[in-house]
Amino acid sequence: MTPWEIDATEVANCNCNFGCPCQFNSLPTHGSCEAAVGFIVRKGHFGDVRLDGVKFALTAKWPGPIHLGNGTIQLVVDTTLTPEQREAVEKIVTGSDTEDMATMFWVFSKMSPNKLETLTKRIDAQVDAEARTGYVRVADVFDLGVEPIRNPVTGAEHRARINLPHGFEYRVAEMASGTTRTSGAISLERNKGTHAHICRVYMNGQGVIDHAA
Repeated sequence: MTPWEIDATEVANCNCNFGCPCQFNSLPTHGSCEAAVGFIVRKGHFGDVRLDGVKFALTAKWPGPIHLGNGTIQLVVDTTLTPEQREAVEKIVTGSDTEDMATMFWVFSKMSPNKLETLTKRIDAQVDAEARTGYVRVADVFDLGVEPIRNPVTGAEHRARINLPHGFEYRVAEMASGTTRTSGAISLERNKGTHAHICRVYMNGQGVIDHAA
């Protein structure tokens, strides 16, 4: 297998209640799973191909819990990627050169037999994990905005984290509220003021890496 590694920031919004039942081995809030996700790679490589500064995103939708499959997924890569970088990102996201079950990408790909064509679009993304704010704007596909969860009575910001010592997506994530408006092939209809998280995705083909070198 080609060795690869990415150290990235992830911004994700799904259709479930805050906290996301998946993180607790529970079923989705509404029975199905719909998500928009953006990635900003700080540093990375796929073999000899450097991935520093690469941005990519995806939309995905499953009619039931993810583990029951039959999902539809579409990858989007930023217009700044070279052909070699695009190919590298496609291989990572589809679970190639990855041990079975080692990463979220492998699982999402295996549970999504309906893979739409990879798009090349301008991706504008910015995130502040400490403030729990950010956005991912993918031209002609989706616009995802994240803000802090707020107390329903006082309106004060509420801060919560999820720590997963053995998580296959992240180890620690900041919880937030997210809203996604879609204009692409995959329509996300329930992602309004729902679960969002901001986290570090630091992994390779064997899974999440616990500590940076």
